[in-house]
Amino acid sequence: MSATGVDTDVAINGNGFFVVEENGVQSYTRAGNFEIGTNNLLETAGGQTVMGYPATNGVVNTSAGLSTLELGAGTSSPATATANLQMTTNLNATGGVGSTYSTTATIYDSLGAPHQLTVTYTNTGVNTWSYQLSIPSADLSPTVSGTPPVSTPQTGILQTGTLTFDGNGNLISDTQGTGAAATPPTDITASISGFADGASNQTFNWNVLNGTTPVITQLAAANSTASIEQDGTASAPCRVSVSVPMAPLPGRSAMERRRPWDRSRSPVSPTSKACRATGQHLFDDSRLGPAHDRGADQRRPGQHYRRSLEASNVDIATEFSNLIVAQRSYEANARVITTFDQIEQDTIALKQ
Repeated sequence: MSATGVDTDVAINGNGFFVVEENGVQSYTRAGNFEIGTNNLLETAGGQTVMGYPATNGVVNTSAGLSTLELGAGTSSPATATANLQMTTNLNATGGVGSTYSTTATIYDSLGAPHQLTVTYTNTGVNTWSYQLSIPSADLSPTVSGTPPVSTPQTGILQTGTLTFDGNGNLISDTQGTGAAATPPTDITASISGFADGASNQTFNWNVLNGTTPVITQLAAANSTASIEQDGTASAPCRVSVSVPMAPLPGRSAMERRRPWDRSRSPVSPTSKACRATGQHLFDDSRLGPAHDRGADQRRPGQHYRRSLEASNVDIATEFSNLIVAQRSYEANARVITTFDQIEQDTIALKQ
């Protein structure tokens, strides 16, 4: 076995072949220098797809027919609608009544589409600020009412209220809409309905608390937002990597979480001499009929080695010895020809 360090390289130590297929024709190979093809299929260097047992819900079905080994082909991580948003913010206590500060964050709907959420703070008095959460009106479908129907664009305003601070700049209470003030403050809820892209209606929490500690302060410092955290995500293709353990070769596809994928198959022919070489490290079983599955064969199948390739099975010492013998034979034959040529030249010179 020759270690390569390549994740998709697999070697067989012992009996067996990998099953590969091209244009519906199956062949066998010992060359395990596989690659991930353009369609996320496991392929040989010559473009043949590697065959194996399919995995259903993480369970490998060894009784099913052979199929191509798919490494998460077409798999995407699902979109996640934003359910929580937290912004660590300071409001400038010396700004004066009427001063404003706005900050933005990206939230995601149930389809994974991003929306720009704007939070606007306005100083309304000593230690008191109003707030407004809004998204662009264009992100929402207009409301239709009346006879005849009249379309009215939505404002995009999701929630309003007030924030109240104590003399030390700590948030001590908040309100939502026209509701009563909550003391101590509670997280603020906002709802979105009528997305223009058809996403489901959505409700998320604006977490003004980290546990029980407020993350919004009012200090004599510049308006600023130190951090923004939200739990929504867009849909995206998964990054696929391959890890091949030792035999019996269950593969794994890493997509932030690990899950089993199809299992490679190594059928065992009664003897390697029963296979006919067809080129490109491929063999067929035309000499003796189909190869046996490892479950039907009485001999122990070979073991798989990850990140390795099978080196040449030729005895290097013997081959070098044969090379030296061949070289010496060539040199001896060359000397015979040279000697005969010299004798011929001497004979011609005697005649003259």
